[in-house]
Amino acid sequence: MRIIKSICIIATFILMSSCSEDYLDRPSLDRIAEDNFWKTEEDAFLALNGLYSNLQSSSLYGGSLNGWQGIPGFDGIGDNAFNQFKWEGPGQFMEGSMITDNGPVLAFWTDNYQGIFLSNAFIEQVQETDLIEAESKNALLGQAYFIRALHYFNLSVFFEDAPLITKVQTIEEAFVPKNTYEEIYNQIVEDLTFASQNLPEIHPDNLFGYATKGAALGLFARVQLYNEVYQGENGVLELTNQLLSLGYALHSNYGDLFTPQNETSSEIVFSVRFLREVGTNNGETFSGTFQGTPKVDQRPMPNLVNDYYCTDGLPIDQSPLFDPSNQGANRDPRANATIYFNGDVFLTDINRTFTGNSPTGYGMRKYIRRLETDEEGVRSFQEGSQDFYLIRYADVLLMRAEAMAETGDVGGAMSLVNQVRARVNMPPVENVEGMVGQAEMIDIVRHERRVELALEGLRFMDLKRWGEVEEAVIRAIQDPVGPYNPQYLGERTQVFPIPQQELDVNPQLEQHPAW
Repeated sequence: MRIIKSICIIATFILMSSCSEDYLDRPSLDRIAEDNFWKTEEDAFLALNGLYSNLQSSSLYGGSLNGWQGIPGFDGIGDNAFNQFKWEGPGQFMEGSMITDNGPVLAFWTDNYQGIFLSNAFIEQVQETDLIEAESKNALLGQAYFIRALHYFNLSVFFEDAPLITKVQTIEEAFVPKNTYEEIYNQIVEDLTFASQNLPEIHPDNLFGYATKGAALGLFARVQLYNEVYQGENGVLELTNQLLSLGYALHSNYGDLFTPQNETSSEIVFSVRFLREVGTNNGETFSGTFQGTPKVDQRPMPNLVNDYYCTDGLPIDQSPLFDPSNQGANRDPRANATIYFNGDVFLTDINRTFTGNSPTGYGMRKYIRRLETDEEGVRSFQEGSQDFYLIRYADVLLMRAEAMAETGDVGGAMSLVNQVRARVNMPPVENVEGMVGQAEMIDIVRHERRVELALEGLRFMDLKRWGEVEEAVIRAIQDPVGPYNPQYLGERTQVFPIPQQELDVNPQLEQHPAW
């Protein structure tokens, strides 16, 4: 189903008054309307759409052409991309010039908490109604628990300690202190345990886009990988083992996967869906490009581009296949599906060529629209209909491979990495590197994650859990990109500040010690 972004977020949860003198005689505005809603299961699905439409906000997954991109632009935090429009947030964060009243960070905080509010409201109403059968009720609750867990995971990674709110609050209850990272993590585990046990394996085609059992297991595995919980009932190995049996598969063509034509591929475990429609605000802009150059504000860094091997499986400084004058030739196909090299055509209908007119010398190709004007007459810099993939099956395989490598199963990890490489006809690990030990296998998995998942908003999360943020900043410093002056400021380069506006209105909140 294409999720409709509209005023249903408000209309579903708040009783609106008419424009008459009766407006003073109305129910409390901090509670959800019950008398004129929640009469049928269809009402519940209408309310559920509000939870999903919140994910489409520009500060979360909707992105922007030249504004705050949210998670689609978060590879600008670390060593994968240069945020040329530094005021969007990632560039200032990397240079250490971000201040605590940064607008993009406030939007990210606010939209995550709006999603949590909507989830809490939905959960309370579904739990209280007796008009929905128990099995359907649990499946609906699973959707809300999944979305709430996603929002709290975002907050826990980027802010660490934050308020943990699990019920609809009155105004008097709204000012609460922070909870610890561990408390938030425990709630995420509880929510995803319920979701993974109660969500269906598949939905009818008209409901495509709602979370499934696979989505819950995939997010759960990501959470546990971040927290180094590899084994046990809720460990990465068990969670991904369950996911392997649910019918997902790698898409045959890596480059074509990141287009609207293939957004229902069996590789997509969960995505935020978008559809450009006249009269709605339901499209996205992270796939947009200007006429003269692809994706102005997010530029692939040289150290990322250089990390793609040649087709013989060797790094560019070791392979005889590498041609410095034609850098895209004889490279891992994922390089040419992710990066525009000098001379590449990036708007095929008008043969617009990328001339390297970028501070880094490279352009972003993954997700970017390939036509200046599409069949509906929409220009490349306007809203589009590209879904954003939060969880792909390739990521699931690599999460499992990492857990295997970390727990000493080198052979199992190698087999999964080879499976991912085979999709793009890259040689197996053993054919290039021979027999490897555990430490080498961990490095191989980390490299594979980088080139497979580049520019999908996951890099900072990986760097932080590996303890490699400082090394990534050093790589960014060493790249010949100007004007760009990243610096490592310890913990301050690993966590966002709690927005100053939130601290000003809530005396219970305390800023993160790094800020």
